[in-house]
Amino acid sequence: MSKKFNVGMIGYGWAAGAHIDAINATSNAEVTAVYSSRKLNDAELSAKHGRPMKSYTDLDALLASDVDAVDISSYPSQHKDQAVAAAKAGKHIILEKPMAMTLEDCRAIVKAAADNKVKGCVCFECRFSGQFTGTKALLDEGLLGDLHYGEIDYYHGIGPWYGQFRWNTFKKDGGSALLTAGCHALDALLMFMGNDVEAVSSISTKSKSEIFAPYEYDTSSVTILHFKGGRIGKSAAIVDCLQPYYFHTHLVGSHGSLLDNKFHSAKLHTNKAGWSQLNMKMLDSGDVSDHPYQTQFQAFFDALEAGKDMPLTSFAESLKTFEVLFAADKSAEEGGRLVKLSELA
Repeated sequence: MSKKFNVGMIGYGWAAGAHIDAINATSNAEVTAVYSSRKLNDAELSAKHGRPMKSYTDLDALLASDVDAVDISSYPSQHKDQAVAAAKAGKHIILEKPMAMTLEDCRAIVKAAADNKVKGCVCFECRFSGQFTGTKALLDEGLLGDLHYGEIDYYHGIGPWYGQFRWNTFKKDGGSALLTAGCHALDALLMFMGNDVEAVSSISTKSKSEIFAPYEYDTSSVTILHFKGGRIGKSAAIVDCLQPYYFHTHLVGSHGSLLDNKFHSAKLHTNKAGWSQLNMKMLDSGDVSDHPYQTQFQAFFDALEAGKDMPLTSFAESLKTFEVLFAADKSAEEGGRLVKLSELA
């Protein structure tokens, strides 16, 4: 029995394989077509993924086919034009991060989707991870009280050992430390502390290691966030480190604190001389095959069936993260000037 949603892949690179496996593992969607700039063999493609698949080298032909949705995993600089074209063709959209390379282009994607009544999903899949769903449950139970400070930092050395390195080093498709990868940490911070950011200030630098010399942009940045009501936050994006992958998370509230998978809660009368341990799967790898795409994509296709926007990572929700991100990059470009979000309106 065929599944409800046929999905066409746009781009067949490093991330696409993980996306295809995750989509095919959902209960109601499967990948039936692939667009690539290079010619693919349909028989080999079908055999590799265990189901009939048709390949295209013409994007318009794919968009004119019977696919219900597309998954855009192409170069980031191509996202805007491809997503807008998909929306105009009436196709729902899964969009790998970043949404696009400018805020103007991100907003154009969101508008095209709304104008053509299609739904969107941005691959901020970390929101669906065991680590962050567990953290959110702790917060929702009020065990930390009201947060007044939070820091979530992204440490992932993206060097020649990663497939994306060959294009990630260029500003055209990498953009900034936040755009290329650190956006996951910034997005997680907003998930926990809210989207009501008033202003940001950011500074950036770059490693002196020869390994990261090909990068055309600063590969380390730190951003301070000013929320309404006086709350503050910090998010570092470090893609030129030589260390294990690390998603540092520290949230501080009126009744307790959380540090990665450890916490203290005055409400539970835990011993503040030592941390209590939480048993949850940590985000400890930058490999796309280890990311919780299947859980996210299942939520997306379930929402499509219900005719609703998906939870957590819809286009409208994700745009809020990119508004903060582009304000941060503007601040870094201007030497750390405090940039109000209202300046980007």
